[in-house]
Amino acid sequence: MVDIACRTPVVAVSSPKDIPFDEILRDQRPMIFRGLARDWPLVRLGLEGPEPAMAYLAGFAKGQRVVAYRGAPEIKGRFFYDDTVTGMNFQARREPLDAVLDNISRHLADESAPSLYVGSTDLDTYLPGFRERNDLGLDPEVFGGEPPLVSIWIGNRTTAAAHYDMSNNIACCVVGRRRFTLFPPNQVHNLYPGPLEPTPGGQAVSMVDFENPDHDRFPGFRDALAAAQVAELEPGDVLVYPALWWHQVEALDAFNVLVNYWWNSAPGFMDTPMNTLLHGLLSLRDRPDFEKQGWRELFDHYVFGPSDRAGAHLPEAARGALGPMDDLKARRLRALLLNRLNR
Repeated sequence: MVDIACRTPVVAVSSPKDIPFDEILRDQRPMIFRGLARDWPLVRLGLEGPEPAMAYLAGFAKGQRVVAYRGAPEIKGRFFYDDTVTGMNFQARREPLDAVLDNISRHLADESAPSLYVGSTDLDTYLPGFRERNDLGLDPEVFGGEPPLVSIWIGNRTTAAAHYDMSNNIACCVVGRRRFTLFPPNQVHNLYPGPLEPTPGGQAVSMVDFENPDHDRFPGFRDALAAAQVAELEPGDVLVYPALWWHQVEALDAFNVLVNYWWNSAPGFMDTPMNTLLHGLLSLRDRPDFEKQGWRELFDHYVFGPSDRAGAHLPEAARGALGPMDDLKARRLRALLLNRLNR
């Protein structure tokens, strides 16, 4: 593993309700909160051993079939591309969660175990009732009034290659230890993202192997490491970090469970910026540089500058989409965009 001196700060709070979410997002400052989930039944059972934790999870499974990923022992838990970077080094199939748990259990003492992983599975759908007993109990207002997306991650010793998510994240280390290696968004250039599709898990991932980085091929990675920080989590610890931060996640024990809460404070009628990026590849990237510089100024004026600047000099009734966005304006703008795309 690469050597990173900076450690994510540990902040003491007495309750999940005391997490300073506004400060974390405003200052772009990830924080660890030790033991905030230590009273969850699954955390306590996991400290007894993997088998009690697996039995507890199986009690909620109800025969639900989840997407399970399996890789050969040779990948050493790193779910990634094959040598062509057009396919994956693992297989995915739907199977009952209790069967996945049984498979992990059979390999607990196996030094050359296959890599087994269930990623980002909707908790309330696939483990109904679990969250009534294992939850941070945060008010919806924390998440801007919209309920968060709550997911569970289950597996053995696995590595999710560095990637970013479009939502803010509360990551609860429930069973086993986890290591997050975190990079601020401005390090995207030094992390050498892979293809936009296909991807190992839905988002582009860094092509750099953190265990054995090729600095000749990826020279900017040294700069990324200088900006990185590491969050070492024990069972019951909670890590909070902002959207668009790159993170590699390593599950360090023979059985590991993580529960996370994803949220955005943006209103539900807003579109995903990823659609804008994809359309930018189609419409802007290959234009002459002088045109792109002109469009950069237009984007700064209409999008990246103060939200009220572009329409401030117009009568309120004439501002249309240049005024504050709401559900009706969003619908009209989406219809206009769809009409232009379908010409």
